[in-house]
Amino acid sequence: MKARHFLLTLLSTAVLLAASTTSAQQRPIRLIVPYAAGGPIDVTARVLAERVKDSLGTVIIDNKPGAGGNIGADAVAKAAPDGLTIGIAATATNAVNPWLYAKMPFNAATDFAPVTQMVRVPNVLVMNADTAQRLKINTLADLIAYAKANPGKLNYGSGGNGSAGHLAGEMFKKEAGIFAVHIPYNGGNPAQLALLSGQVDFNFDNLATAAPNIRSGKLKAIAVTTAQRSSALPEVPTVAATLKGFSIDTWWGLVAPAGTPPEVVAKLNHAFVAALDSPDTKTRFATLLAEPVASTPDQFGAFMKTELAKYEKVVKATGAKVD
Repeated sequence: MKARHFLLTLLSTAVLLAASTTSAQQRPIRLIVPYAAGGPIDVTARVLAERVKDSLGTVIIDNKPGAGGNIGADAVAKAAPDGLTIGIAATATNAVNPWLYAKMPFNAATDFAPVTQMVRVPNVLVMNADTAQRLKINTLADLIAYAKANPGKLNYGSGGNGSAGHLAGEMFKKEAGIFAVHIPYNGGNPAQLALLSGQVDFNFDNLATAAPNIRSGKLKAIAVTTAQRSSALPEVPTVAATLKGFSIDTWWGLVAPAGTPPEVVAKLNHAFVAALDSPDTKTRFATLLAEPVASTPDQFGAFMKTELAKYEKVVKATGAKVD
């Protein structure tokens, strides 16, 4: 009887341990998106979460917007480095905000383990179509020539001080040797409405946001800000074709907390890169005018380091600060 009792106890313990291990393995991964639900970053994260469920299990999207993305990014940085919490690193959180905000709750250079870049989205210099026609501006060279001949008469809008549109505008002014008044709005949508209504002359907007109004003829696309032309608007030239070396775009990717074991990062990278490379993902992202960009952890880490250094110069040149 004692032997039988011992065997039953041993069997019960084994079953419990197996159940515990299975439960741990089935714990969902939390993917923190530092922006509100419904935007391009959130949508692409949800697409990938669905694509990796067979290899990684359930991935739950956790939206934590606020403070220009800093709240969500900080939650990733301070999470346990066990592979069960990952997050989105973006142009704002990991390249712009460290120079824009007087105090940062995390260190963009050291508090994250890169997994893979996800997406690149071009920005585009757009004008109100009626304004462009009235001022006879058809090309970037026309815009620069008009600004030089009429100093101080042009203005441009953005989603706020330190936003991507503001920084692109200031970088453009510096490289072109022109002056245009910057008018900050409380977000990208109000800035676009101001452009559509003729309150401002031009904007640097996210291509995904601007595309519907470009296609409808309300906005005129002057140039894209990426180093190469966009496949979504192949007829639109680059700023770099006129101003050599000009390159600024919107990107985001996946990171884990610093200290996440390399083998865990490698597993995450393998799953998400496969998802990014799938034809279904490329088709879905194309509707958002977002280009999938898969990379190794080392490649994404090097890229973020370069972007951090680039935006230090851009932000400091604008004098923009958020206390």
